[in-house]
Amino acid sequence: MNRKSRGRAIIAAAAIGALALGVAACGSSSSSSSSTDTTAAVGAGGKIALLLPETKTARYETQDKPLFTAKVKELCPDCTVIYSNADQDAAKQQQQAEAALTNGAKVLVLDPVDAASAGAIAAQAKAKGVPVISYDRLISNSDLALYISYDNEKVGRLQATSLVNKMTADGNGSGTIVMINGAPTDGNAKLFKAGAHSVFDKSTIKIGAEYDTPDWSPDKAQSEMDQAITKLGKTGFQGVYAANDGTAGGAIASMKGAGIDPSTRPTTGQDAELAAIQRIVAGTQYMTIYKAPNPEASSAAEAAVASVKATTPPATTGTTNNGTMDVPSIIFDPVVVTVKNINETVIKDGTWTAAQICTPPYKAACDAAGIK
Repeated sequence: MNRKSRGRAIIAAAAIGALALGVAACGSSSSSSSSTDTTAAVGAGGKIALLLPETKTARYETQDKPLFTAKVKELCPDCTVIYSNADQDAAKQQQQAEAALTNGAKVLVLDPVDAASAGAIAAQAKAKGVPVISYDRLISNSDLALYISYDNEKVGRLQATSLVNKMTADGNGSGTIVMINGAPTDGNAKLFKAGAHSVFDKSTIKIGAEYDTPDWSPDKAQSEMDQAITKLGKTGFQGVYAANDGTAGGAIASMKGAGIDPSTRPTTGQDAELAAIQRIVAGTQYMTIYKAPNPEASSAAEAAVASVKATTPPATTGTTNNGTMDVPSIIFDPVVVTVKNINETVIKDGTWTAAQICTPPYKAACDAAGIK
């Protein structure tokens, strides 16, 4: 570890240690008894709460939860993971956090439904001497131990740049797009939107219709795309900015329903969901953003276990201001995925296998793209 990394690690350790207020390395514990919590790993090494925001984005249940739990079990076989998913309900997440604290959680790894209201959870945790690790989404105006995520403005910039470049290559460099953003309560959605606008606003692309999508719901994105098609007409737009793969799926379903071939209207996405990778192979979605879940989940697990055991957490990469403090942060870089680099990204990393992607409906397209 170089001098800068050692210094950042010390900052993170001090932040977590200051909030932990004497958390013991080992102590008796039992499985969660809360009806909303699922105990994913059981033991006597300390309780760690993992609080995720929703299930409409597939990654949380299929990637983040199992990867985090497996890493905790590897690092601390006697630790207990108290798991809850809030189903996009901020009040429910508040109740789940309170239950975890009552149940003896020594650290909260919290991906907030609502970045602002989650500050109340952080305040309650601090009052009990429990550190909060803000996971994937930054909790605003709160005293946090650590923030772990991807560069979210860069996500928006990469999406927008990919779409502008594709439309330009297709001869539509001055064309019109529909912009379908994420949930207005999600701080990350605001960053994706800001990053995308920083590119679109300097380009010759025109935004014909723009929506913020409540709860990131694909069905609501589909309805928004229906409205855009009604407003602009079937030939009145040449591309679609969709903030994630779920909203992309909704927009693509809308285009198909209107008799529009989505392969002629490049559509962006994010999260590299299996369905999105298959759409990319088939040509109905142009690209997605790959935020490899393993580094993010593993770093969160390492930091949580370090807090419970009072050992040094993983080194940080800098700080992120949340309105109250400069939060020690671990920030990863997102990657653009198109049909050209599926082998080198999601398959190479083991997120998806060629067999999972290349089911019978996609076999011919996979063969043509050299996916194996």
